Amino acid sequence: MNTSLEPAPQKANFSNIARHLTEAITSGHFAVGALLPTELELCKHYGTSRHTVRAALAELQQMGLVSRRKNVGTRVESAKPRASFRPSLASVDDLLQFGAEHVRVVQSIETVKATGDLAAELGCDEGVPWLRISSLRMEENDAAAPIGWTDVYIDPGYADIAELVKASPDTLISSLIEERHDRHIAEIHQDVRAVTMEDGAVARSLQVKAGASALKIVRRYFDAQGEVFEISVSVHPADRFSVSMRLRR
Repeated sequence: MNTSLEPAPQKANFSNIARHLTEAITSGHFAVGALLPTELELCKHYGTSRHTVRAALAELQQMGLVSRRKNVGTRVESAKPRASFRPSLASVDDLLQFGAEHVRVVQSIETVKATGDLAAELGCDEGVPWLRISSLRMEENDAAAPIGWTDVYIDPGYADIAELVKASPDTLISSLIEERHDRHIAEIHQDVRAVTMEDGAVARSLQVKAGASALKIVRRYFDAQGEVFEISVSVHPADRFSVSMRLRR
């Protein structure tokens, strides 16, 4: 059994270490059932602290690749990450990367008027019209269950975006608006909260039962003048999605 490691990445932060170890596991370098090198060995190999190594191993555990037990070590449990996605969304660029890695499968495009709960969700006046683009988010080239359902609301004046949305499944709608209408993102406000899956049709599309636990993420896209030009409402089954953010002083 090969327990050695390939040369360490040049920048040994926890995310690069996690990626390096993930590649070693998924390629078969570390077989299922094998123990990874000890924390001290990993610290020496990557030239970093135990805290950083533990953060990287926690990432692998989150993906279902390894288990960790005191006095036993870190054991490889699977050669394939579980069907979940844990993004680190700390910037607009991170969000653009999310769009590139998880393709959009459009379910419907229609004009709706925001009333009642929807108007409250979007924070707009009653009766305001929106173009709603409803999509499933899928892992690219993966037959796994969808990671989420997203309703994107944009100004009906941008209806020409509809065909571009279908033709560019790996590009965020906000990026398409930027390209076509030269309206650029200056800021994104993101709200995340725990909910239950109330919409039966959406639950079936996501292959979960109605009432299942989920995360709802509402993002508001602002231009340089501070005006909202897009709102997205995403619902993710709880076992397929979590949000990771890194805060620095």
